[in-house]
Amino acid sequence: MEKIPYSDFEKLDLRVGKILSVEDHPKADKLYILKVDLGEESPRQILAGLKPFYKKDELLDKKAIFIANLEPRIIRGLESNGMILAAGIDTKVVFLTTEKDIEVGSKIK
Repeated sequence: MEKIPYSDFEKLDLRVGKILSVEDHPKADKLYILKVDLGEESPRQILAGLKPFYKKDELLDKKAIFIANLEPRIIRGLESNGMILAAGIDTKVVFLTTEKDIEVGSKIK
């Protein structure tokens, strides 16, 4: 495992977000299009490869941890503006969330 300086970790803006909607990506079998409230003026579109592991209703209205300061990326023709954090091994993947309820937009420190 490669070690990084703490200053690299400090560059990440990790936030609590709430998944407001979940749609199928029209050009990808494994991707969902998420609309996510990160406590900003308007929701963000974030694409996530969670379709093999979650049904839409298992994600809808859930809070998760997101990387908020990634550069936008075009994935299969659609823009993604962040990343949901998830842990996985073999065929099991789970998204990261908080132990207790906390406000949308809360920063992970």
